[in-house]
Amino acid sequence: MERQIREALEAVQDPELKRNIVELRMVRDISIRDGEARITLALTTMGCPMKKRIVEDVERAVRKVAGVSSVHVELTVMSREELDHLFPKHPLQGIEKVARFIAVASGKGGVGKTTVAINLALALSREGFQVGLLDADVYGPSIPTMLDLSERPRAEAKMIVPLEKFGLKIMSFGFFLGGAQPLIWRGPLVGKTIKQFLDEVMWGHLDYLVVDLPPGTGDPSITIAQSVPSASVVMVTTPQEVALADVRKSIGMFEEMHIEICGIVENMSYFSCGHSKERIEIFGSGGGEILSRETGLPLLGSIPIDIKLRKGGDMGVPLMVEAPDSETSEVFRAIAQKVIGRLNAGS
Repeated sequence: MERQIREALEAVQDPELKRNIVELRMVRDISIRDGEARITLALTTMGCPMKKRIVEDVERAVRKVAGVSSVHVELTVMSREELDHLFPKHPLQGIEKVARFIAVASGKGGVGKTTVAINLALALSREGFQVGLLDADVYGPSIPTMLDLSERPRAEAKMIVPLEKFGLKIMSFGFFLGGAQPLIWRGPLVGKTIKQFLDEVMWGHLDYLVVDLPPGTGDPSITIAQSVPSASVVMVTTPQEVALADVRKSIGMFEEMHIEICGIVENMSYFSCGHSKERIEIFGSGGGEILSRETGLPLLGSIPIDIKLRKGGDMGVPLMVEAPDSETSEVFRAIAQKVIGRLNAGS
């Protein structure tokens, strides 16, 4: 019966590696007793997002074997030596399986760049895509706080396994720092760290990797932007002139580096008090539209000042999760759809 079970398992594929689990040497042990088949599977990583599906496929295949009344699957993980023998480089490590990169940038801090990056990533995920989120703001990583993540990513066979929450794969330098610990690094170390986050993390198959860039046009932004292959940049601004002036500089930097700019998002556009339909333009008005006309870049959307948006960032539950049907969430969905359309048109 063991031979029949092994033959049945040859029909089970690893959904990400696209090879059957017997060929991949994932089937460690098969034993049968009183109709119960016990299968030991060695995954390439215990953080495999498809392990539940693999187990279900194994159980389904083995139950079809005559004489099997029940199936029990035990999971373990391959050693570094086994992985090295099987793959020169693990096929899910690094960014080779990432289809598109979206870099979220701003000319200055304090314009809500990270809020936009998080909710844009969640909006893309809600469209049915596999999405990762990389916090590349190494000097001020705020994604751990805004997603209420405090655990440190684990290393597995010399690979970093990203944390997962709200359907996103997430990596941030903030996971490796103490709460108030400052980072005092020069550009080369920043570049080396970002390269590790791109090359040594188990990103796997992703439709989009959203990268939250540092603000400004300094060395960190340049280093990181150059490290991310074929990225399309979403520029975040507020309506006020001081923000627009800095965004103009950032746009000029990306154009000089021949990095595609997908469009502009205006954050903190207006405030609605709830007692009337009047929009209170606290930071001025029309800044995003002015910038769009000046540069020829599309205005992807205008995000209002929303108390729920602020609370979501403070509490670790983003607006797209806490209130997915709100008017502001609808703005993020529309931005995501425009980004998808722009990227598809350019491919």
